[in-house]
Amino acid sequence: MRDGLRPRRQSPPPGKETRVAGFGPNTSKKRKLVGHQRREEVPPAAVGLDIHEEVIAPTPGAPDPKSTGKLPAGGEVDGGAVDRISNLHDDNLRHIVSLLPVKDGARTQILASRWRHLWRSAPLNLDYREFPSGCLPPYIDSRIAVISHILSSHPGPGRRFCIEPCYLHAPEATVDAWLRSAALDKLQELETGSTICIDPPPASTFRFSATLCVATLGKCSLPDDIVQGLHFPLLKQLGLDSVRITEFSLDSLIAGCTPALECLLIDRCSGFRSVRINSLSLISIGVRPECYCAIPFRELIIENTPSLERLLHLDFSIGIHVSIVSAPKLQTLGCLSDVTLPTFAESLNGISGGFRNSDQDRLPMFVFGSTVIKGPRVDKLTTAVRTVKTLAVQMGTLSLDTVIELMRCFPSLEKMYIQPRSEGENNVWRRKHRNFIRSFDIPIKTIALECYEGSKSEVDFVTFFVLNARLLELMTFHIQSHVNTEVFFAEQRRELQLEKKASKGAQFHFTVGRCVRSVWTMRHVRDLGLIDPFAC
Repeated sequence: MRDGLRPRRQSPPPGKETRVAGFGPNTSKKRKLVGHQRREEVPPAAVGLDIHEEVIAPTPGAPDPKSTGKLPAGGEVDGGAVDRISNLHDDNLRHIVSLLPVKDGARTQILASRWRHLWRSAPLNLDYREFPSGCLPPYIDSRIAVISHILSSHPGPGRRFCIEPCYLHAPEATVDAWLRSAALDKLQELETGSTICIDPPPASTFRFSATLCVATLGKCSLPDDIVQGLHFPLLKQLGLDSVRITEFSLDSLIAGCTPALECLLIDRCSGFRSVRINSLSLISIGVRPECYCAIPFRELIIENTPSLERLLHLDFSIGIHVSIVSAPKLQTLGCLSDVTLPTFAESLNGISGGFRNSDQDRLPMFVFGSTVIKGPRVDKLTTAVRTVKTLAVQMGTLSLDTVIELMRCFPSLEKMYIQPRSEGENNVWRRKHRNFIRSFDIPIKTIALECYEGSKSEVDFVTFFVLNARLLELMTFHIQSHVNTEVFFAEQRRELQLEKKASKGAQFHFTVGRCVRSVWTMRHVRDLGLIDPFAC
């Protein structure tokens, strides 16, 4: 095993099967192959159609009078497989079809005569990323033509419509015609923006305000005169991505989403310095400040949010001041970080990666009354925050002292997601923290630790919880593939003193895949709806 302070290797891309070693009452000492489940967006190019492929089947004729849509005797179809789906009512089948990508939904027409009418009578699900990508005219023209063809061929209503006009290079008149199409009547989910980033979206964007449940507006401006009077009575999830908007209009927009709004994402928006949140319905808030703009977002005030459960800071390149005045149900908090990205001037001087920053003004600050947390460190503790149960932190160096401070601040903490940049030099604890061990009943049940290599500092950090956390249920370690050996696992079992664990039911898993979800992957407002957004 190696010791010393050194930068971490980069984590591998998630989403592949990984080899996992587990130690615990229900695991074998031998490695076993398990699936590493994770929801990922498929890159647009991976699902693109051939440029000449026809998406819409020819208009079907009348259903075959010989076809009843019922199962043959015995409930079997050719090949002996049981066809249970055909027993479903047409309304259920339409709902299933509406959840499919438009290509797959349209292709269900060839399954049987009963299916021929279902796609056209099912709510439309249309995402521009399914079609050929590229900046050359053939691809641009093809995508525009395909979208226009689908909208003219489908009678509606609409379930989901996703376009980014500035990437599609679609004329403004074309985008407006799409949004006015009858195929999108009663639309429930919308992702759109402007053809030019500094312009507002077409006025037709807001004709769906009475029916929208999920909306993402991106790469556009929202002037005060447009926002005033907007009301979205059913909207549960609102995402603003690179939107220019004033503080007054942002407050008005949030107020116009009452009483349904549950998730709010403010991602790289500009035009305001401060946001004050007062909402009876909001459950989850995510913010990612914009670094390079004339009026940067610097302050978030959670003033009155009786339903708020998740508060996510999704960037550590720039500091933001978050004041929590009233959030009595807040359970999930993160990511607290002392790692920042370089400014433009710093990048010119050769600083290109994340680094631990000593400039306190660049660190995010969370204030609960008179309790102050800067980065991952508790700067001032006057009153413990007893509602928080899940916490994500990113550290320049792995520090047990910092984690113990956080446990004092959040005495009900059950889950910790830890992403260190290096393992640190010293996490010795037996004498230093013996008073804490005697007086504090550690509530931690789950710990996920990224980039574990088995150094002495890391072993000391982990053994603190192995030997003292009596409620511990699961500890997961992300390791590099080069240490994924039986020798390493046997060594860790011995070094971590697992035979002396305080929690007899605790399990310890080593995985080559990531065990903490990065904030950089949380790009859509739907991510805020996850109960545990940091779980892989």
